[in-house]
Amino acid sequence: MDNTQVENISLSYLQPSDYADLKSAMIEAYRSMPGSYWKESQIESLITKFPEGQVVIRINDKLAGCALSIIVSDADLEGEHTYKDITTDFTFDNHNNAGDMLYGIDVFIKPEFRGLRLGRRLYDYRKELCEKLNLKGIVFGGRIPNYHKYADKMGPKEYLEKVKLKEIYDPVLNFQLANDFHPARIMKNYLEGDAASSEFAVLLEWNNIFYEKPNKKASTNKTIVRLGLIQWQMRLYDNLDELMQQAEYFIDAVSGYRSDFALFPELFNAPLMAEFNHLSEAQAVRGLAKYTDEIVKRFAQLSVSYNINIITGSMPKIKNDKLYNVGYLCKRDGSVEMYEKLHISPLEAKVWGMQGGTQLKAFDTDCGKIGILICYDAEFPELSRILADEGMDILFIPFLTDTQNGYSRVRNCAMARAIENECYVAMAGSVGNLPKVHNMDMQYAQSMVITPCDFAFPSNGIKAEATPNSEMTLIADVDLSLLRELEQFGSVRNRKDRRTDLFELRLKDIPK
Repeated sequence: MDNTQVENISLSYLQPSDYADLKSAMIEAYRSMPGSYWKESQIESLITKFPEGQVVIRINDKLAGCALSIIVSDADLEGEHTYKDITTDFTFDNHNNAGDMLYGIDVFIKPEFRGLRLGRRLYDYRKELCEKLNLKGIVFGGRIPNYHKYADKMGPKEYLEKVKLKEIYDPVLNFQLANDFHPARIMKNYLEGDAASSEFAVLLEWNNIFYEKPNKKASTNKTIVRLGLIQWQMRLYDNLDELMQQAEYFIDAVSGYRSDFALFPELFNAPLMAEFNHLSEAQAVRGLAKYTDEIVKRFAQLSVSYNINIITGSMPKIKNDKLYNVGYLCKRDGSVEMYEKLHISPLEAKVWGMQGGTQLKAFDTDCGKIGILICYDAEFPELSRILADEGMDILFIPFLTDTQNGYSRVRNCAMARAIENECYVAMAGSVGNLPKVHNMDMQYAQSMVITPCDFAFPSNGIKAEATPNSEMTLIADVDLSLLRELEQFGSVRNRKDRRTDLFELRLKDIPK
């Protein structure tokens, strides 16, 4: 049958009254395996135990195909099993509504209706059902009906590899691979009487990327995350209280829109360095470092009182008489974690005598895992790759650039980081000028939220962007579930397609 003859296609739950048509369809579909059809009592048992798992597809009101399935526990799949085992001697008594895997019992299309991609529709239904029921994935034993032609030349493992490389065509296995199922292992003596497959089968799996492990504890983990970016105006303040009053104003503003994160720029507290202008630049920045502990303490209090996770940009900090550029993640649960700038720019080293830090890690938050890289660090792709391997979904980049070309370096690298790591990137900087602070004369910034470039995201990779060189906030929502979808079904899959057989990236153990 071709498309021109199709008047209507419908998908519906299998009913006991469908049995006569079902039996006839199975006999036609399995001509090479005479007698391979389900008994009426078995079909009725399946419908009773798991009605949602049994569907039929009709063309012009004629039964054209069917998909049957049960739910089992992941533990049931450990080790070897046969088709008879997994169906409990064809009684389906092992169906478990509390299980976590959808097991495919049967899928078939009548020969006259093949070529209409009906099998894909049935598999799409299974995938949607799996997501709806929050199951880990789909699994089944796939026949390899062309294997008998090669059994005297190669084992099933080699046969599988050649099918994957398109050197051998197998109608069943090729179809499964094209529908995003991946081979887990070879199973022998799987289906008694399957001579075409020499009774071998390939255990095929599809992972539900939206699966959420059941949690009996109250959880606030989110898939839609709201980001609040603060494009900070550099201006002189008389004291720390004035600076923190301005910081609280912005925190109040973005939290009022129920933002999950507030991101401040790098060295946003530089205006306080004006009181040390009578000192050398190296001594002035060390004077600024005296405020850091108090600022972090106040940010930690604000994160709790405004119910928002605050990324404090960065501040100078002295440890063991050495000067570092560090920032803090103040979570709304009251905890505080520090991150460090690892790559110090030539100017920071020359003028201030700053040292590069050694700590790099992804942070767990109530909105998933995040990474934080301060300004220049974003220009080194190895860092964000390590964070992505740790599960990072959002990369935050607090930055400080004085010229547009410096800003462009950070921005262009940030956009590359979003693509290569399949993550969101939020970058926030400072604007304005500080004529009374040496080495901090002027700033240029356009804060923005960046996405990967694929169909589910903006085509130019920019979710939202601030007005250049204007003091403002930027608020944008990002959907973490789109990252899971991108990882599996993206036009390109940068993380999955890495040639790890040729190279590797690892973080060395560095003494703290």
